[in-house]
Amino acid sequence: MTERNRELEAVIGYTFENPELLSHALTHSSYANERHWAKTRCNERLEFLGDAVLEVVTSEFLFRNYPSMPEGEMTKLRASLVCEPTLAYCAEAFSLGKYLLLGKGEDMTGGRKRPSVTSDAMEAMIGAIYLDGGLANAKEFIFRFILNDIEHKRLFYDSKTILQELIQADYREELTYELIKEEGPDHDKSFEICVKLGEREIGRGLGRTKKAAEQLAAYHGLCELKK
Repeated sequence: MTERNRELEAVIGYTFENPELLSHALTHSSYANERHWAKTRCNERLEFLGDAVLEVVTSEFLFRNYPSMPEGEMTKLRASLVCEPTLAYCAEAFSLGKYLLLGKGEDMTGGRKRPSVTSDAMEAMIGAIYLDGGLANAKEFIFRFILNDIEHKRLFYDSKTILQELIQADYREELTYELIKEEGPDHDKSFEICVKLGEREIGRGLGRTKKAAEQLAAYHGLCELKK
């Protein structure tokens, strides 16, 4: 196991019995492709498993903790907690991007901060912990890094609407979103967008879609205005 992987174990509070599972979870397809490895050596299969574990754990959490919440609202809240922008935001809490194994091209074009990359790696981590230590340990990871501070996550998910309402109520300036940068191939685009209040930039966001980038920019804008 590398020193960097040991550092990541310390950060997340879980030590792998099988260190290869952690390495596997951190291996992006671009890294495997550069080395002409088999497709199964990247983290996509672990991501598939982790996605399913995350959905079950999140569903049970909402069912037990929100006994009066109707099914439709639980579905909406679950979607907000497990969507790509939210998982990428959660991954930032322990700088998951810096531990990833990326191909040179992916690394040079900002892959370590790309939401599509870090959110997928977050699910792969869940899958790896589940295989290594069972559901209880996977749950502990999910509770610590994803199902914490639910109201804050709801603010993040509805950030564009909340920001618009705040501006209409308390400010005279116009709120606008501007595309700063667009890069990557058609199947894996990355957009960087800033949100402005009048002429003042109040937040930026990076996302796989313009909508996701605007959502993150709006969230950062909310944080800026609430300082």
